[in-house]
Amino acid sequence: MPKSQTIIGRVAEKLVLDRVLASKDPELLAVYGRRRVGKTFLIREHLKDRIVFEVAGMHEQSTSAQLAGFHAALRRAFPNVASVQPRTWLDAFEILRTCLDQTSKSKYKRVVFFDEFPWLATRKSNFLAAFENFWNDYAARHRDLAVIICGSAAAWMIRNVVNSRGGLHNRLTRRMRIEPFNLSEVELYLQSRKIHWDPRQIATLYMAFGGIPHYLNLIRPGQSASQCIDAECFRPEGMLRLEYQNLYAALFENYQTHETIVKTLAASNSGLTRDQLIEKSHLTSGGGVTKAIEELALSGFLTETHALDKKAKSSLLRLTDEFSVFYWDWMHSNTAANSWMRQVTSRRYEAWCGYAFESICFKHLEQIRRGLGIADVDAQVASWHYAAKKGSQEEGAQIDLLLDRADHCIDLCEIKFSDKPFTITKSYADSLARKIRVFRERSGRHQTLFLTMITPYGVVANRYSEQLVTKQVTLSDLFGPEKTVL
Repeated sequence: MPKSQTIIGRVAEKLVLDRVLASKDPELLAVYGRRRVGKTFLIREHLKDRIVFEVAGMHEQSTSAQLAGFHAALRRAFPNVASVQPRTWLDAFEILRTCLDQTSKSKYKRVVFFDEFPWLATRKSNFLAAFENFWNDYAARHRDLAVIICGSAAAWMIRNVVNSRGGLHNRLTRRMRIEPFNLSEVELYLQSRKIHWDPRQIATLYMAFGGIPHYLNLIRPGQSASQCIDAECFRPEGMLRLEYQNLYAALFENYQTHETIVKTLAASNSGLTRDQLIEKSHLTSGGGVTKAIEELALSGFLTETHALDKKAKSSLLRLTDEFSVFYWDWMHSNTAANSWMRQVTSRRYEAWCGYAFESICFKHLEQIRRGLGIADVDAQVASWHYAAKKGSQEEGAQIDLLLDRADHCIDLCEIKFSDKPFTITKSYADSLARKIRVFRERSGRHQTLFLTMITPYGVVANRYSEQLVTKQVTLSDLFGPEKTVL
């Protein structure tokens, strides 16, 4: 098997790729994930000795340009290929077949890699039909072939490949979604680049950049997290200063709807139901909005947390792409260099940290469960809220994260950010007690309730914490081990 010492993390993903290579059958693997997440690097680096042909689609280029790029890739991989550029995709794949036949005596699995696959499928080009024919009539008959198709437009990949109703229906042998790094993987990545930060610095950077390898690659030794954020997001030469303007346009058709949804969710710290999102965004309810929400979720930009009662209309949509949140909170209306360094002691900064830390927690549910000692217990992740009726004496309450466990217990998770151990005051203790009481009265649940505090540095021991808090999870717990394959 090809080995690589340069790939950080990606334990489960590398295992999938190794299984593809070890398979005695033809393999068709679909790989998708958010832009800049490291899909191409993973495949090239881990399979570099097995890739016999690689081509990458070009964004918003014509069919003729895509065919020219395909032909150039053929000539690089197979120097003896005919010099005449194919005029159609059927012709192009016919040439690829001929070239592969000339190298068919390898005893190892040969990999054919299509990067940015959706960009190759320009309108009225018949690319997808030609690829379907290539797989069904040729590649699927060769046990020594593995075809990998990769795309940042995750929604397109799901719709046209994974859930295809045409020639690729039920043809995929495997699929793999590449997620951003978790905190532990970010730490490993930084250490590989001789950058040794404490967990607080890593968390600060994660709250702005998320676990996107391309963004992390911008960090230089000797910088603090705040210095890096200021340099790359606010200075004129910053590499991320214009990143948002290209992020959604490169992934989605009619991306304006996607950006409107993202902007609306960015303004809501607690998430929105679909009805609330439509109302606040001033979008028209219909298939276009539903499709955009689904595409954003599939691409990893937003997360839908189902309500405890499992009613779809009560589910909360949260923007969980850290960079998009950071853009709308700080970059959209602020272009002054050094402005970020002046904000890190402000109240506004503290408020942003609170929401951004919540987002980190939603990205590290596996680590939270492990920190609570319930990694082996089935648990439904849910949200819950109760709105008091107008004019009544009822009390309302909202719980953004709870774990409804199979062992007849529920963890009510309260997430609070603080630069030091968090102190529960009398007024806050009263608020927590009210949440627990309203939940018990209005949820209809009778399980044992555990109030779980999730904070960076734990909770100060006082009479209020001793009365209310059952369990704690800290920032160090979120730095759990690498993701493992089931």
